[in-house]
Parts: sequence; C-alpha cells; structure tokens
Amino acid sequence: MKTYKKSVFDGKLLKVFRSRKALPQGRVGYFEEIEHPGAALVVPFVGKKILFLRQYRGVIGKYIWELPAGKLDPEESPLACAKRELLEETGYIAEKIERAGYIYTTPGFCNEKIYIFKAVCSKEGRTKKEKDEIIKTKLLDRGHIKKLFRKSRINDSKTIAALSMVGVI
Repeated sequence: MKTYKKSVFDGKLLKVFRSRKALPQGRVGYFEEIEHPGAALVVPFVGKKILFLRQYRGVIGKYIWELPAGKLDPEESPLACAKRELLEETGYIAEKIERAGYIYTTPGFCNEKIYIFKAVCSKEGRTKKEKDEIIKTKLLDRGHIKKLFRKSRINDSKTIAALSMVGVI
C-alpha cells in the first residue's frame, strides 16, 4: 500500500494535510492531520504560590486562567522556549527549572506536543508580550487553584495536565 500526505492548508501556525497510512493490523487509515511545531509550558512557583495568567483568547472570545506557554520557534529547544515564554508573558526569570514531562493535546487529528516544565522563580524582569496578547498575571495559592478547578474556572487542558504532573491538583 502506498502512503501519501497531501497539503490542504499552510498557515502561519498550522499546516493541514490529508493522508493515507497503513495501520498496524494491516488496514488502511485515512486522516485529516494538523501539524503543529510543538510548544512548552511552565508551572512557575514564586515562593509557595503559582504564577497564573488571566489571558484573553480571541478564538473562544473570553479570558481564561492558564499557565505561561507558547510554541517552539524553529530550531528552538523546549527548555529555551519555556524560559523565553516565562519571561515574555510574566516578566519572571526561572532560577531553577526542570522538565516534568509532555502531553499530546489532541492526538486524534493533531501532532501538537507540549513539553511541561516546573520552575522556581524569584527574579522579576520586564514582560515582552506580543501585540495580540492580552495578559494579566496573578499569584495563586494551591487552595485557590483547587477551588477554581472544582468550579470549572480553570478549563485549559494544558494547564490542567501540567498542574496534575507537578502534583498541584
């Protein structure tokens, strides 16, 4: 069986393909695939609190609670991306940072892989937000985070996965 992958859309962030691939049991699968460059997310601890973003997301038209994250630039390592996004979005610098793991966001149609990092932050620098980013930062303690989560106020999947990975929820 001949596999193929045909480009349907080539955007600034995403690439969309139609493909045909051999499956492990010998059948043929037809897919619509989104290629994503990958991303990094940071769970930034400042003392005993975690630094959250209240960010406006135009695609869903509302503000949500989330952790600093962003896409990998070409040839950028996940660690470098995590440090860059932390500084750009919060103004904080990681004194200590370690990888907690990674997640696939929606593997049924997208290859996006997000690398999760845990950071200890104490120094504050200047933010370098992109012009389309509307972000406010807030330090939250574990109790407040758990309360927001139980009330479905934290509903960003990458944030929920990261908080679980580092033992917050």
